[in-house]
Amino acid sequence: MLSRKIPVRETILAGAIGLLLILAASRFSGFVAPANLANVFNDTAPLIILALGQMVVILTRCIDLSVAANLALTGMAVAMINVAFPDLPIPVIIAIAILLGGLMGAINGILVWKLSIPPIVVTLGTMTIFRGMIFLISDGKWVNSHEMSASFTGFPRAEILGLPILSWAAIVAVVIFAVVMSRTPLGRSIYAVGGNPHAAVYTGINVGKTQFFAFVISGALAGLTGYLWVARYAVAYVDIAGGFELEVVAACVIGGISIAGGIGSVGGAVLGALFLGVVKNALPVVNISPFWQLAISGSAILIAVAFNASAGRTKGRIILKSAEKST
Repeated sequence: MLSRKIPVRETILAGAIGLLLILAASRFSGFVAPANLANVFNDTAPLIILALGQMVVILTRCIDLSVAANLALTGMAVAMINVAFPDLPIPVIIAIAILLGGLMGAINGILVWKLSIPPIVVTLGTMTIFRGMIFLISDGKWVNSHEMSASFTGFPRAEILGLPILSWAAIVAVVIFAVVMSRTPLGRSIYAVGGNPHAAVYTGINVGKTQFFAFVISGALAGLTGYLWVARYAVAYVDIAGGFELEVVAACVIGGISIAGGIGSVGGAVLGALFLGVVKNALPVVNISPFWQLAISGSAILIAVAFNASAGRTKGRIILKSAEKST
């Protein structure tokens, strides 16, 4: 029954995205031109990458509210490194970004795993700490485009087969996570921990350790996105990506990732991010105030949560009926 619910949700979400595209095209036909759709996807690429990491965390019955602060701190750190060492190869910069992000994710994971502090409390705390650290290392100053090397800012914008590397990074991440979540022991452990942590323990799965790795993955992706974000926009400052963590969580919830854990898919997370990306880009085209984006996103979240609750009640009734028949 569960395997049928998720594709239905994804089909509905894909249909909603299609309707938004049709609505935008009715006002401006150029909106659905391949070049513009590629731009919309490129704009949404950072959200897709972060949503994949958040998906892994939420599936284990946790949440990571520090992803945007992680992104900002890593982005500022690598921007400052680039200013100090402009000839440092881009692969090294990317490796540093991923390691820094993963380290911040590991801090979250350790606090949740070893100290049993609720994830929302941990990540709210580290979110504030990371933002404060940006101010400390930068002294509140900006790193602007003229201070960054051409290779640093040019890498995410370089095109391969007509798409910027930023877009390809999101595509590669989606493919990797689709394989990891469906065909590896780690992916199965993540679903097991979220679905029934007590049963997972009896099968030999270390719940805390699995949650730790989920936070590391989320942090590493936030670190990677930090470099891509700062390099694409060619600026780094304290408040970069402020509030973006809520958009990341919204993408997951809209995409059908259950806050209760154990239910969700890579496809759902991607569609949730694309829905928000299309809404953000389509509203100005149809002459609707961008402030309505918040209302639309909030409504979509409520509908998604209601859908989850309905699915859960239906599943519960089926289990009860099966139990009655067996007795």
